[in-house]
Amino acid sequence: MIKIIDYKADCDGIFSRYTDKVNVQSAVSEIIENVKKNGDSALYEYTLKFDGAELNNLEVDKSEIKQAIEETDSEFLKIIRIAAENIKSFHEKQKREGFSIINQNGIKVGQRVIPIEKVGLYVPGGTAAYPSTVLMDAIPAKIAGCEQIIMTTPPDKNGKIRAEILAAADIAGVDRIFKVGGAQAIAALAYGTESIPSVYKIVGPGNAFVAEAKRQVFGKVAIDMIAGPSEILIIADDNANPVFVAADMLSQAEHDKNASAVLITLSKEFAFAVSQEIEKQISTLKRYEIARESIDSNGKIIIAEDLNQAINISNEIAPEHLELCIENAESSLDKVKNAGSVFLGNFCPEALGDYYAGPNHTLPTSGTAKFSSPLSVDDFVKKTQFISCTENCLKKVCMDINEFAIKEGLTAHGKSATIRFEEFDK
Repeated sequence: MIKIIDYKADCDGIFSRYTDKVNVQSAVSEIIENVKKNGDSALYEYTLKFDGAELNNLEVDKSEIKQAIEETDSEFLKIIRIAAENIKSFHEKQKREGFSIINQNGIKVGQRVIPIEKVGLYVPGGTAAYPSTVLMDAIPAKIAGCEQIIMTTPPDKNGKIRAEILAAADIAGVDRIFKVGGAQAIAALAYGTESIPSVYKIVGPGNAFVAEAKRQVFGKVAIDMIAGPSEILIIADDNANPVFVAADMLSQAEHDKNASAVLITLSKEFAFAVSQEIEKQISTLKRYEIARESIDSNGKIIIAEDLNQAINISNEIAPEHLELCIENAESSLDKVKNAGSVFLGNFCPEALGDYYAGPNHTLPTSGTAKFSSPLSVDDFVKKTQFISCTENCLKKVCMDINEFAIKEGLTAHGKSATIRFEEFDK
């Protein structure tokens, strides 16, 4: 049963989150070292051990992709393509152009925006498979202009990847796909093997082993974020529908047992109505056991005094997904300071963003929305600065440069500017 908390009477534990007590650091470190040392043979070994698949080849070939497209329901293919277009339209607006200016001293300065050449996409498998994640990760990389987009995802026991995953990868423009999952896939993308090329950045969600592997290879490669369990927070007034709210909370609870679904509402009556509706709906879910544990362990309904307090609580929690199921929801958007993605109104379920609307569903979790952002085209580019200076311009400013250098005790810095004009002054 979900916990109901009156914020005025008892605010203890409201801001607490699930923390994984399982220490996977040493196990992941061992996997990474094995992949670094033994390459493909380690990947074959782990794929058999963890996925139950005995492979002859790690890479998905073109015939498998063609077969997957043929096997995918034609109506679902249409839906994938529509979603892909929505995602593309949204992310194309994020493209940045470089710039150059001439400053007050006549020095030309500028910035170039350059695609990261090689990126790796991790797509989870296990209890669920996510063609939507393929679209969300690959399309921004494609728009950014990355030359090589390499995807890894775990196979099933027959050594196959679900047809929908491969179809989505083809539609999104993934260049190469490998049948590898877990920490070993992250290691392969970071360090390279005989089959899998190393990349410069790795993005995509995963379990605790994947998250820890990303943490450990960071520095060798860049990563997008360390993703925690999925989260939803809903702010609802009395005009909201408790049936809708309960359904939206369960949509996150079914992700995994560590997911959190939180409701902040303004009345006890609405809180109890949602609680009862959760109990009614949860028994019908295919992933009942996962949702049950999530709701019982991590679910909360918080009763706030007013809407401003509700939003303040939400800003402190900084949820991955925030639904504003309130009247005139858009008028409250400016008050939201910390959230990965915001869903406005009673007919904007979080699932709309997961699959279809266009904004990215790879979002900051665990309160990191206070300082980080959803996955975007920016994650697949880097910036390089440039400076151009003529002789006359440098002559005007070289003594200023020298003065800075003297104050910092780095006289050779200053000398590098002044020496260019010493022969002319003699």
